[in-house]
Amino acid sequence: MIQVENLTKYYNNFCAVDTISLEIGKGQIMGLLGPNGAGKTTTLRMLTGFFRPTSGDIVVKGMSIWNDALKIKSLMGYLPESAPLYHNMLVFDYLCYVAKVRGISREKIHTRLKELSNLCGLSEIMHKSISELSKGLKQRVGLAHAMMTDPEILVLDEPTSGLDPNQIAEIRAIIRRIGKEKTIIFSTHILSEAEATCDRIVIINKGKIAADDTTRNLTAQASGISRISLSLYDAGEKEALELLGTISQDLRVFPREPLEQGVVSFEIEGPVQKDFRKDIYYKIKDTNWGIAELTRESQTLEKIFHELTKGGDN
Repeated sequence: MIQVENLTKYYNNFCAVDTISLEIGKGQIMGLLGPNGAGKTTTLRMLTGFFRPTSGDIVVKGMSIWNDALKIKSLMGYLPESAPLYHNMLVFDYLCYVAKVRGISREKIHTRLKELSNLCGLSEIMHKSISELSKGLKQRVGLAHAMMTDPEILVLDEPTSGLDPNQIAEIRAIIRRIGKEKTIIFSTHILSEAEATCDRIVIINKGKIAADDTTRNLTAQASGISRISLSLYDAGEKEALELLGTISQDLRVFPREPLEQGVVSFEIEGPVQKDFRKDIYYKIKDTNWGIAELTRESQTLEKIFHELTKGGDN
């Protein structure tokens, strides 16, 4: 649905986005992650037509941003990090105003506002002043604004920034509901949010794409090594090292600080494609040793993010 081809943006001599290329399919929820200054917001603003690229192209449904910017904008809803709301207006009046600006006929305005009220959870605040609302509720109003014309593509810049955990969960649920029918692109600093919400994650660092895949595949690609922590009761370190060394040539076993007195502990490294805990258990169960710990370290998105962006401008 969207093809980004060698997209580049310079501010004077500073390259904010450096020859980014990617494709975004219809109905996909894509998260754009990166440290501050990585180029996320600049990329989103070029996608929505607010910034013109220095070079490269954005093609949406066969239309180029260079030739059909207005048509592409008509397919998109955009919510910047700070929702552009008129705080002295009532929620209902504000959304009516947005509907009129967007060319929705008088006969359809109330129907559309009812749909958005149900979708974004605004029913109880429609007649409140926007100035009275919490940041989470203001974000919902901004989301309704972005959704007013029922766009095919929704672009959200840090939609959960500054919200408390309950508000984050509410916005996440709304995004998941909308994502069943629309293509959604959103940036975030909250890594757990991306894991819970996105079908696909693109990590950007210093204006370049550092990773682009599903969360599961990123976990496997970021480190080809799986680490297992093992602690044993009633075992000698030398005997345990010899026994563990017979499991597979793919494993490397290292002694480490024990959990407690009377316990020997090891860190075992192996290929991420296979979980060797079962093999370790069956090897040990034939001895008189007890297992105090047998855990596999999971490669979290936070670790992946740090590994791919270390040295960036945090």
